Amino acid sequence: MWRRLLLLLPIYVCLYASAFYLATVLRFDFAVPQWAWNRFWICLPIVVGIKSIILILSREWKRRHRYTTLNDAVHSGICVLVSTALLMIVFRILPYGYATPRSTLLIDAALSVLAVAGLRATLRWYGARIPNGLRNRVRHRTLIYAGESVAATMLRTLNSSTSEFRVVGFYDHGAGEHQQMIGGVPVYGKARPLVQVAWELKAKHILLPASTPGRTVRELLTQCCEANLTAHVIPTVDELVQGRYKLSVRDVTISDLLRREPNQLDMESIRSYVEQRKVMVTGAAGSIGSELCRQIRELSPDVLVLVDQSESGIFAIEQEFRDLPENNVQLIYLIADITDSLSMSTIFKEQQPEIVFHAAAYKHVPLMEHNPREAIRNNVLGTKNIVDLADQHGVERFVLISTDKAVRPTSLMGASKLAAEKYLQAMAGRSRTQFITVRFGNVLNSAGSVVPTFRRQIEQGGPITVTHPEMQRYFMTIPEAVQLVLQAGAIGESGDVLILDMGEPVKIVDLARDMIMLSGLRCPDDIDIVFTGMRPGEKLYEELFYETEIGAERVHKKIFRGSSPEISYPLVMTQISKLKASLEGPSERAHSLLMDMARGWAEEGQTQRKTHAA
Repeated sequence: MWRRLLLLLPIYVCLYASAFYLATVLRFDFAVPQWAWNRFWICLPIVVGIKSIILILSREWKRRHRYTTLNDAVHSGICVLVSTALLMIVFRILPYGYATPRSTLLIDAALSVLAVAGLRATLRWYGARIPNGLRNRVRHRTLIYAGESVAATMLRTLNSSTSEFRVVGFYDHGAGEHQQMIGGVPVYGKARPLVQVAWELKAKHILLPASTPGRTVRELLTQCCEANLTAHVIPTVDELVQGRYKLSVRDVTISDLLRREPNQLDMESIRSYVEQRKVMVTGAAGSIGSELCRQIRELSPDVLVLVDQSESGIFAIEQEFRDLPENNVQLIYLIADITDSLSMSTIFKEQQPEIVFHAAAYKHVPLMEHNPREAIRNNVLGTKNIVDLADQHGVERFVLISTDKAVRPTSLMGASKLAAEKYLQAMAGRSRTQFITVRFGNVLNSAGSVVPTFRRQIEQGGPITVTHPEMQRYFMTIPEAVQLVLQAGAIGESGDVLILDMGEPVKIVDLARDMIMLSGLRCPDDIDIVFTGMRPGEKLYEELFYETEIGAERVHKKIFRGSSPEISYPLVMTQISKLKASLEGPSERAHSLLMDMARGWAEEGQTQRKTHAA
């Protein structure tokens, strides 16, 4: 650090001396008499000495010049003013022969402020511009798509780093026809097409703020294809702090295309039921379970118990959390199967959780069609096991993660989740534990889902396989889904089925085309899309509501409360006992029994809906 002082002090001494010299010349209108020159040489060491002492004492030299801000400039000005005030006092005390005119000191103060500000501005400009040229780096001509305030922030970020992007223009859809400038860079509005602006400026890249709505990103990417522009995203501060992205600039992802408005969460209510509590998450190594653990950890529970049957999955999340800053949350990693009554009973007895998030389930639709025993054993009987233990051990709140495939299910996986919902609701009527179901659709980038599959097929050169051109699904990012699950857990009441607002459904074929476009390729020129036909258990359109739940009460901007018919606990127990017994027979019998039960539950809901309507 002292090396920095030894380097900067001579520079500041030269600036102070030059300012005092020029102040003396200006004071006498460039005709300085001999007596004034004599006093100048006598006073120069005093002026430079006092200013240097103030420089050192105020730690002005520690403030980085490359990242100069308005605060630094104000601090420099205050240092100069303090120095000038001291000089006036000193020269008033010293004999007349050492005095210098006060007007000279005032002019010197103004010139010193300008000199120091000029030094800082020059070094900041040098740090932002020159090093890239000295390193012979090729900087790509780039546009920024953002409004004025965001655009200015992005420009400062890029200029203060060794970025490979050289900003040659801003594109602001809300800008008027008259061209403006931000930081010396022209701003273009909707009056001129993006394609034309990119061609005129010879831009090859465009940067988008991470807050850009998904619909806008989708429209922009179409224009980028025409203009031969490569789109990138500058992440938010939250993304960088949480470690989701390590670089200041990243490529556009499929999540950006489907991004919706940020959720307005009631963080106080969420934190109040999690903070300083013992929380258990089953399926903690899965896509939803692991994100639940990440977000719950930030809410400062007393203990977070992570349960999963996957050894490698638990090991991976343990390593991830080990690399994060310590936050005084006790983390307990347990490998256990939710269908193992003895093992799970021991865990509940030892850990005594107060809140349970049940995310453990088999989820792959076609795979479960051929494995009905495992679907029933895990999704139905495993859930029953955890629900019973929660009731026995006085768990305060139990949240079941369900799926839109449980609505009028045509698949065994959906039917098994519906059976889990029914048992949870039946227990809600006879237990002090608050049992809540949260139902939502597909999440992006979950393990084995459509997005990783399409990405793998693109890497292999295609083709991308889509089951049907009209197939649609609801999609939500994993962090958003988990945020809403936590919110639902805070506002839900026992027996509630809370349904997340998934927005508009997306055609799978459109998703495939978007991913091809994000890869810098074209369909069908580079990669083709092949339709393979629907697989067993699949629907063209997924649903989020039963008839009894249509028009459901909105309890949050993005959460509905579905109304369900009363559930008879003895009847549900009888049905589940039959399912358990079916596991000892042919798999076809187990399959047909569960599907028949699911159809019965669905028809029961329709009958009740008609009765209410009448």
